[in-house]
Amino acid sequence: MSVIVAAPTGVVYRTQCGGYACAQYEQEGYLSPHYGTDPDTDLKAFFVGELKGYGTRGRAWQPDELARLRSLVDDLGIYGADRYDEPYPPSLVLDESRLAEPAEAWVPVVTPDGPGVLIWENSD
Repeated sequence: MSVIVAAPTGVVYRTQCGGYACAQYEQEGYLSPHYGTDPDTDLKAFFVGELKGYGTRGRAWQPDELARLRSLVDDLGIYGADRYDEPYPPSLVLDESRLAEPAEAWVPVVTPDGPGVLIWENSD
């Protein structure tokens, strides 16, 4: 699992997303990898199980689905900021201004360092 933090770096990351749609999404920025024992388990269960394999962009999010996605992102607690003067920097937050974008393995987030995208291994 990683976060691509949007930044004018000249480096564009492309990843396969969207379940069996095998879509290719990309973001310019820098990569912040996050390690752990299967940190993407709950997100995979949500997109593959609860959403019954729904994996592509443009979903009309139901209030309960949106609350669940928000909670899954909030519960990750995986992102550390570049701002070393903050003893406990905020974690990731679902970027609700970009709700047309979420897909399996691609969720827009706000990080302590600005907007980004949470990515993980696509289920196909």
